[in-house]
Amino acid sequence: MGKHRAIHWFRKGLRLHDNPALLKACEQASELYPIFVLDPWFASSPQCHVGCNRWRFLLQALQDLDQSLQSLNLRLFVIRGQPEVEIEKLCQQWSITKLTYEADTEPYAVQRDAKVEARMEALGVEVIKCVSHTLFDVNLTVKNNGGCAPLTYQKFQSVLSKMGTPAKALLSPTLTDLEGCKTPVSSSHDQYYGVPTLEELGKSSSDCGPLLFPGGETEALDRMERHLKKINWICNFEKPKTSPNSLSPSTTVLSPYLKFGCLSPRLFYHRLQQVYSGKKHSQPPVSLHGQLLWREFFYTVGAVTPNFDRMKGNPVCRQIPWGSKPEHLEAWTEARTGYPFIDAVMTQLRLEGWIHHLARHAVACFLTRGDLWVSWEQGMKVFEELLLDADWSLNAGNWMWLSASAFFHQYFRVYSPVAFGKKTDPNGDYLRKYLPVLKKFPAKYIFEPWLAPSSVQQAAGCIVGKDYPRPIVDHDRARQENIKKMAAAYAAAKSSNEGSPVKTSGGGKKKLSTELDKQPNKKLKK
Repeated sequence: MGKHRAIHWFRKGLRLHDNPALLKACEQASELYPIFVLDPWFASSPQCHVGCNRWRFLLQALQDLDQSLQSLNLRLFVIRGQPEVEIEKLCQQWSITKLTYEADTEPYAVQRDAKVEARMEALGVEVIKCVSHTLFDVNLTVKNNGGCAPLTYQKFQSVLSKMGTPAKALLSPTLTDLEGCKTPVSSSHDQYYGVPTLEELGKSSSDCGPLLFPGGETEALDRMERHLKKINWICNFEKPKTSPNSLSPSTTVLSPYLKFGCLSPRLFYHRLQQVYSGKKHSQPPVSLHGQLLWREFFYTVGAVTPNFDRMKGNPVCRQIPWGSKPEHLEAWTEARTGYPFIDAVMTQLRLEGWIHHLARHAVACFLTRGDLWVSWEQGMKVFEELLLDADWSLNAGNWMWLSASAFFHQYFRVYSPVAFGKKTDPNGDYLRKYLPVLKKFPAKYIFEPWLAPSSVQQAAGCIVGKDYPRPIVDHDRARQENIKKMAAAYAAAKSSNEGSPVKTSGGGKKKLSTELDKQPNKKLKK
């Protein structure tokens, strides 16, 4: 018989495989209570940007987790309330002696966990937290870089090369691991601790799009294995060569499962390595290993950079005087820019909760430095609401990159809202799918319907300016004006010596502008 009554607190790591904190909870446990704390603030607060599709994904992941736990004679307890308050109550109610959870690096989570740990210390409850949401302990990566986050991908790779390969993924707990352990469950468990419905959260399933990517560990593992069977595809994968506007995804779409921790990044890394072994294959940054390292890169920088999700007070972000154009932001968000490729991407995002990496590049560039000159912070909030894989560090980092505010400085490289989409979809099939109002336009005009003669528009049953909007800006003119604005902003940043030395959590100093400006002239492909 074990000695501990333990709670394992699920947060992001919504899985049984490669969950070291869960395994720690199982050790010498006489009673084990797996919990997920659903803070009502996230469902009701207007400051919380979570769309219906992502709520549905989360609830499906919780249902799948509960079913997997039942195979171990356990149940998931979904708790409603503030984590620090509810966990303290449960520890007292259940006479808990050990609390385990997966480490988190986001500012909200760090503050929340500090409150929980303080209350646990007062109760005499042992707290164990383990790193498993990232390939490495990001704080150790920072330490190995002299106490500062590496601000270029090349520098990041150099630091990781000295750290070896990521730890192997751990197996899921078994009934043997839980021998002598039980989870007391009452007959009213589902009533008080069951996974809620969307309606209970004040959401409507009718607001969700088609269910293309079900949530949960079961689907995550199945999806990973399906892709790993395509050995040649895995070995030859290069992200920039995939299509942003194919009718079915040209990439793995494992990002939502990694975001919620339904899939361990360490497991995916090592399963890829098994496929690569003994074969010629692509390399980072464009390979699938490279994609996991991009994720790790932004997690590492985000963990130690103050105000990483905003411009002001963010030491890695250039201060650019973005304009305030609510009507342009609204048109972009609602797929009414008048540029069919941009509008089709934004329509897919709202309907399905996922868009291709390069499609994200195109619409982010269009909103910021390319055409509309709207702050990247505004676009980040829209993505935060609509993406299934909205991830705090990656979302902020990629928006800074695409707006040329940080990490990437070739602001004169601008995606064309016409030519970029046409290159991989010359017939406009993607546009016809997501913008059916344009489906009868001939391929010659579908990317630029405003150029079509009135007779063509009438034959297509779509009059530009009436049935579909005219372009809200002239791309060529806006691009030229915005490049001048960016040049001025860069010059102002240089003269004001932006990026003065700052202290990091490791106690070191780093002149941030120096590393930003050392990036190679050639475009680094993600």
